Amino acid sequence: MASVTLSILEGLERGRVYDSLETPVTIGREEDNMVQLNDERVSRVHAKLQEDRGQIILTDLNSTNGSRVNGHPVQLRVLQPGDHLQIGRCTLLYGSEEQISAHATELGVEVAALSPLKHLADQIAGDSSVDLRIADDITPENLQLPLFPGGLPQLPHELTPGDRARFSDVLAYIHERMRDVAFESQECEEPGPDAFVEVPWKHWQNLLLLERDLSVYLRKVANPDQHD
Repeated sequence: MASVTLSILEGLERGRVYDSLETPVTIGREEDNMVQLNDERVSRVHAKLQEDRGQIILTDLNSTNGSRVNGHPVQLRVLQPGDHLQIGRCTLLYGSEEQISAHATELGVEVAALSPLKHLADQIAGDSSVDLRIADDITPENLQLPLFPGGLPQLPHELTPGDRARFSDVLAYIHERMRDVAFESQECEEPGPDAFVEVPWKHWQNLLLLERDLSVYLRKVANPDQHD
């Protein structure tokens, strides 16, 4: 059974650290949750953390206002140390300081890049000369870190041959749509930061349809028993 550490960075319980919670961990407004958040925007049982093959999985339990990781809406997500979980108006930091430091070293970045809110709070607490206006640049409302700071996520392991074939079909479908856009698009004569790329209308429509299809896939993966 795995254990997780969560630090509350923003919310009424700010400063509280839940250390070495044994999975599964529920987060919500009710007292029965292992992590209780007193916020009317948080559902009674909002989200769950569970372990699967050494990974910690966040699942949004069809909450009213949804869950975010690093500012991005998610229903299902493999968590990495340093991820910011935004639930209601609360922001929780996933991972212990040792785990976040080790993950930052693995990625080759500073710890502050993975936990900017905590880093900023520590700076302000340790140095009264720090300009408090810098806090306006990073807040729970505008925080949006990369959803995958480590780059390309790993492929799932231990798939059956049928699962591998279906997964390959999905990736091939995405690849085909993206390839059509890349091959048929045309750059302007003077490329630059403000330049545009012309995309044939049919491929642009296919790209929009791909975005729709992927959103449906994501919903079905997160809610396999839900039919709508």
